[in-house]
Amino acid sequence: MGNHFRYLPDTAKDREEMLATLEVSSLSELFTDIPDKLQLKEPLAIPAALHEFALEKKIRRMANKNKDSKDYVFFLGAGTYDHYIPSTVDHVLSRSEFYTAYTPYQAEASQGELQALFEFQTMICELTGMDAANSSLYDGFTAMGEAATLAVRSTKRNKVIVSKGVHPQGREVLKTVSTGFNYQVAEAKLKGDTTDLIELKNLIDQETAAVIIQHPNFFGSIEDLTEIKAIAESNHALLIVVANPLALALLEAPGNLGADIVVGDTQPLGLSMSYGGPHCGYFAVKKKDIRKLPGRIVGQSLDKEGKRGFVLTLQTREQHIKREKATSNMSSNQALIALASAVFMSALGKEGLRRMAQLNIEKADYMANILNEKGFSVNNQAPFFNEFVVELPFSIQQTNKALMNQKMIGGYNIEKEYGLKNHMLVAVTEQRTKEEIDAFIAVLEGMIK
Repeated sequence: MGNHFRYLPDTAKDREEMLATLEVSSLSELFTDIPDKLQLKEPLAIPAALHEFALEKKIRRMANKNKDSKDYVFFLGAGTYDHYIPSTVDHVLSRSEFYTAYTPYQAEASQGELQALFEFQTMICELTGMDAANSSLYDGFTAMGEAATLAVRSTKRNKVIVSKGVHPQGREVLKTVSTGFNYQVAEAKLKGDTTDLIELKNLIDQETAAVIIQHPNFFGSIEDLTEIKAIAESNHALLIVVANPLALALLEAPGNLGADIVVGDTQPLGLSMSYGGPHCGYFAVKKKDIRKLPGRIVGQSLDKEGKRGFVLTLQTREQHIKREKATSNMSSNQALIALASAVFMSALGKEGLRRMAQLNIEKADYMANILNEKGFSVNNQAPFFNEFVVELPFSIQQTNKALMNQKMIGGYNIEKEYGLKNHMLVAVTEQRTKEEIDAFIAVLEGMIK
C-alpha cells in the first residue's frame, strides 16, 4: 500500500513504529473510546487505489472536461470580465520573492514588494483623481462596505443611500456590513438605466452620511456624478464612487468631479476571471481622510544616507494599534494581486490603457447598434462603457443554452434582481472580435426563425 501513496508514503515499518510510540498493539485500539455502534465495520464505498500513472491519466481525462475562455467566447461580465492580460504579469507574479511573501512586516527586507505596492497606490491615485490610496483590500465590494463605514464614522450620521445601479452583490455586502455597525441603508431607484435623481433628492436628509454610486453602473451606463455630487453636498453628505478602473482611463476622474471616496475592484486590470476570484479592492481618498483609511499605506522615505526607501507609513488596523482606536477590523489585503494590477498598468502604460478602454467602448457600441438594427431592443439610454442591457423575445436561459451549444457564454440574466423578464446584461471587452459578435447575433436570429 505504501507504494501507492505518493503524498503519504507511510510504510508498514512506519506504522509499527507509530503504534509502538503510542503503546498500542493495533490500529483498532486507537478507536476503543468510540462506541462500537458508531464504528464503520466495512470498507468505505470508494474506488480502489490507483497507481500514480493510472491516477494521473484519470485526473487528466476529468480535467479536460473543464472549459474556459480559451475554449468558449465570453459575453458574460457583471463584475468579472474577460480582458487581455500580458504574459509579463504571470512571469513577475511567479517570482518566488513575490508569491511566497505573506506581508511586508520587515520593511527593510521587503523593498521590492513595498515599491511595487507604492507604484500600485500611485497609479490608482492617477486614475481616480484622489490624493491617497491604500495598498489593496480583499475585493471591490469589501472596499465599498469599508467606505460606507468610514463615512458613517466621519460624519457621525447613521444613514447611507446606495443606488440600485450598484452591483446587487455589492448591495448585499453593504447590508451585511451595516448590520454590524448599526446604520441604515436606503436604496435609490433607477430611472431607466441610471439613478433617479428626483428619488435621490427625496431620500437624502440630515442623517445621510453618504451616497454610493457605481460608475459605470451595473447596467454599464455612465452616471451624472456632477449632479449627484451637488445633491449630496447640499445635505453635507459624502459621495462614494464605486468605479471600474479601466473605464477611468477615458472617463473624467471621479476625484475631479467631487468624489470624497473612490473604491472599486482591479479585476479588469490584469486579473484572470478564475471562477470569480481572487479579486483586488482599491480604496482612495482625499488628503483629509488619509488617517481614516482601512488597511495599509506604503510610503516613500529617505534613509540616513539619503537613499530612497519604502516603508509602511500607516497601518490603522486592529493588529497594529489598540482595537478600539482601529479604523477597521479589515486585515485581508491582496498584495500579490495588487502587484498583478501594477504590472499590468506598467506594461500597457497610459496610452495602452486608453486604447484598451476605447476598444471596449467601440466594440460594445458596435454590438448594441447591430442588435438594434436586427430588431432587438437595447435598453440603455445613457452612454455606456462595455456593458449594456438587451431585451430578447425569449427566455435568457433558453438563449444562453443556444449560445453554449455554439461555444459561447451568454450574458447575465437580470430578472431576479431587477424584475426585468427576458433582459440580458451583455459584456463586450477588447477581446471580442467582429466575427464573434456577429456569430452571437446570428444565434439570436436563428432562434426567431
